[in-house]
Amino acid sequence: MTALADFELPPALEASEPPEARGIPRDAVRMLVSRRRTGEITHHQFTDLPNLLLAGDLVVVNFSTSLPDGSWLAELRAVRGHATQPYPGGSPGQALPLRGGAVATLTERVTGRLWRVRLSTAVVPYLLRHGSFIHYSYVASDWPAQAYQTVFGTTPGSAEMPSASRPFTAEMIARLVVRGVTIAPITLHTGVSSLEGDEEPYPEPYDIPPATARLVDATRQAGGRVVAVGTTVVRALETAAAAREHGAGSPLPASSGWTHHLVTPQTPPRVVDALFTGLHEPRSTHLLMLNAFAAAGLLRRCYAAAVQHSYLWHEFGDVHLLLP
Repeated sequence: MTALADFELPPALEASEPPEARGIPRDAVRMLVSRRRTGEITHHQFTDLPNLLLAGDLVVVNFSTSLPDGSWLAELRAVRGHATQPYPGGSPGQALPLRGGAVATLTERVTGRLWRVRLSTAVVPYLLRHGSFIHYSYVASDWPAQAYQTVFGTTPGSAEMPSASRPFTAEMIARLVVRGVTIAPITLHTGVSSLEGDEEPYPEPYDIPPATARLVDATRQAGGRVVAVGTTVVRALETAAAAREHGAGSPLPASSGWTHHLVTPQTPPRVVDALFTGLHEPRSTHLLMLNAFAAAGLLRRCYAAAVQHSYLWHEFGDVHLLLP
């Protein structure tokens, strides 16, 4: 994976604003399509998606980090110019004053970067009034909530947008349904997606409802394909698949909790057949998951083609459909 992880991403290909600000609808982004079986790479618009899926396919989308005891996971960041970087300080019991008179109290360190935190007021209303959305150095401006809202999102809890589903619109959903494609939801509250160095993804809370678990089983039994919209969906479904009591032939269980599961070539997917995702930056651990859906050689050619054809990266950029 070294040759793949260390590809060069030209700064001009980092999408710095939503497609709407570039004068196109959110569903008009471009879509790179790769096919694992044949090694073929083709170029499309996202609006071509219904023509690339088959009747009987199941598209699983992420509907959206609070903890059961009412605390939240949070990361301390230090402001450095326009961007931020991890702040290594903090101690258990430390009270941090926030805007609007609120206080955040650090209770314990959970990982190298995440703390369990209690806020002195209701978290979601406070964030809606005083918070701002995470954005990285390649995004020069603050954007309003609708720029980060997906058509599927209903429940507050994610630290960042599950960006693979951003191009979807109500019209696209209708076209897929007419095509004979079923759509089912899961919830996985997305953590901080831009990890430092070679960090592995953090544990994230997820929920797979019984109806979705039944649809996954029914689709596979009928010979259809399970298409995950985003790496978060893969992680949630494969967590449930790994937890099945009686092996691969048993039903997928409805489940919820915190997932530590990583999908890699060494731990390949059990129930997800295809992946719809964005374009990931060099050394991103997401590339290991993509390598579980496409051989390293095909993946390298995909990213070389994306650079050659000036696809745009990151949450406001173009997308990649990895088919069997």
